[in-house]
Amino acid sequence: MLTTLLACNSGNAVTKNEISMENNNIGLDTATFGSGCFWCTEAIFQRVRGVKSVVSGYSGGARPNPTYDQVSSGASGHAEVIQITYDPAEVAFEALLEIFWKTHDPTTLNRQGADVGTQYRSVVFYHGEAQKSAAENIKAELDASGAWNNPIVTEISEFKAFYKAESYHQNYFNNNKNAAYCNFVIVPKLEKFEKVFKDRIVK
Repeated sequence: MLTTLLACNSGNAVTKNEISMENNNIGLDTATFGSGCFWCTEAIFQRVRGVKSVVSGYSGGARPNPTYDQVSSGASGHAEVIQITYDPAEVAFEALLEIFWKTHDPTTLNRQGADVGTQYRSVVFYHGEAQKSAAENIKAELDASGAWNNPIVTEISEFKAFYKAESYHQNYFNNNKNAAYCNFVIVPKLEKFEKVFKDRIVK
């Protein structure tokens, strides 16, 4: 993805305890996925029925409050991720996992297309044992199905903290539809998503 934009501090971490307390009060749940450039993943999940919000950010590394430049260097250990707030009464976590796996290539280690590095790794950061079990089971089922020629390399790790990305990364596709990256990379992904998951799209 583009690296010429300037980065700034991303603010305080959102921890699993804070997410759990907030969502329990309003009946929502949280999912955290990384599947390459977060601009692409954000655009897809914003269009899923039952998803209430999608925030782009960083997770999985040890460095607190990383900037985009630090994550892009690969030295922070963080992956580009999205944090999804969704209503389980409208869309199950398993359905989100299906969309996640079928809208990127989970067989390429630390790479999605031209985006290369650990920051672009395929990863599910699970929130609780139920999400862990669902992710492991579906990953095994997809591997056994032969849906891809190569084995799935998606990392499944416990969620620890999420750092919101800089403001210019948020709602990126909707705000920059005429940008070259959006037209050549994100639009084809959205077209595939809308064809395969037409019953999941917000009307």
